Amino acid sequence: MIMDCEKYTGQCACGRVHTLETRKVVVAEKELENFEAYMEELGLTGRRTVVYDQITWKLTEGQHVKADQNIILDPNGLRAEDVQIEKMMEELDHPEVIVAVGAGTIMDFGRYPAYKLGIPFVAIPTLASSDGFTANICSAIINGQKKSTPMCAPVLVVADLDIIKGAPQRLVSSGINDILAKYISLTDWRISKLVADEYYCDMVANLAEHALKLMRDAADKYADTGVADHEAMTMAQMESGLTMQLLDHSRAASGAEHLMAHLVEMHPPRFEKAEGIHGECVGVGTFQCIREYHKLAARKPKAKPFTPLTEEWVLEKFGERLAPGVMKENEKDVLGTFDSQNIVDHWDEIKAMLDALPSVEEMEDLYKRCGCKYLPEHIGIDPALADEMLDISAAIRNRNTLVRMKRVLDFT
Repeated sequence: MIMDCEKYTGQCACGRVHTLETRKVVVAEKELENFEAYMEELGLTGRRTVVYDQITWKLTEGQHVKADQNIILDPNGLRAEDVQIEKMMEELDHPEVIVAVGAGTIMDFGRYPAYKLGIPFVAIPTLASSDGFTANICSAIINGQKKSTPMCAPVLVVADLDIIKGAPQRLVSSGINDILAKYISLTDWRISKLVADEYYCDMVANLAEHALKLMRDAADKYADTGVADHEAMTMAQMESGLTMQLLDHSRAASGAEHLMAHLVEMHPPRFEKAEGIHGECVGVGTFQCIREYHKLAARKPKAKPFTPLTEEWVLEKFGERLAPGVMKENEKDVLGTFDSQNIVDHWDEIKAMLDALPSVEEMEDLYKRCGCKYLPEHIGIDPALADEMLDISAAIRNRNTLVRMKRVLDFT
């Protein structure tokens, strides 16, 4: 299957002109055989550096694409962090195009230097465990803090299903988690549009909704049969990633639930033992949000005046290492940009959105049958922290989510 990326670009009913750096996305079997033809078609010529880790180098043995320079990274301790990526960049031998072969972390080792050097970036996913392949966002640790930083998107994505089918069950489950998170991210976005008049695009939201439907249908099939529809799962990831390019941020794909992954990677006090790959952490965040949002739907709030996060609270929750970055992120708190009474006035509409979410029981059953991680203890978090970890993670990014809005609501 080849995605028609062009149909999403141009003047939109939302008032914006949408653009995409990604010109072609191919998801099919044996597509690495056609890689050079796609590169030539898109004019991606010149000196080429191809980035692997030792695992993806071995996984694609016999199918390595042409390269003027191969960089093969040690996967042990490898993470998307500015210090590590910039150290790798010292090895680059004047590339004119960078190709990354692997999963989310390796993609950031491709897009970060490509962005810094102003050259094209090409992605060859080896699994479909997250939606970052077609995104123009680098989810890296920069200056010690996890950030989603706008960078370049791949001009070309070639997802060879013969390779992706070799992914272990854990990574299939992680990919399911990452897309089912759109239940929350889309709800958060729509609520913010309603109460804070945040920019919203129906076309982009519908694309994210389609990605969610693709994955939910595939997840139901996987739960019933144990057979993974890799094509549908991969297409869901690609569509979700495109929403980030179209918006130039991750709003449609990332809400309160995704901040759980940032929390785990930042390791604040009491979360030092937390660990898990991206989709697993997002799955925990999604399930916690589903539980919390259904609880909130059953209550009627009153508005409270906005008060900024205190330095004392941030220092207690994040420690001396992380507190300065969190305080800086929250300097212009989005909660201070609208009247909290708007939330109360629209509560019936918000409640209808929350009631439309899958039930806690439905999601738990699906997660169990798909082998997904969804509870705090599944990613090394003390279950005793379950009631506060959403509130703590909400401070990591200045984004208007229902979890964040609880600070200006009184449910007593």
